[in-house]
Amino acid sequence: MKFGMRKPSLKKSIKARTTGKAKRALKKAVIPGYGKKGTGWLKDPKKAAYNKVYKKTTFSIFDLFK
Repeated sequence: MKFGMRKPSLKKSIKARTTGKAKRALKKAVIPGYGKKGTGWLKDPKKAAYNKVYKKTTFSIFDLFK
């Protein structure tokens, strides 16, 4: 488990910002439960628990400027 600052990734940052609204709307129409809060716990509880701890124990370089 990582503690402290996460290494920024320009590639992942751009990918997250350019995923279109239409693509999300399509997935929401086709996949039941897509985008709903808490579905990660049902799908993969081990990964959801890891992600929750990771989010609380690490921070981004951009969090320093907030």
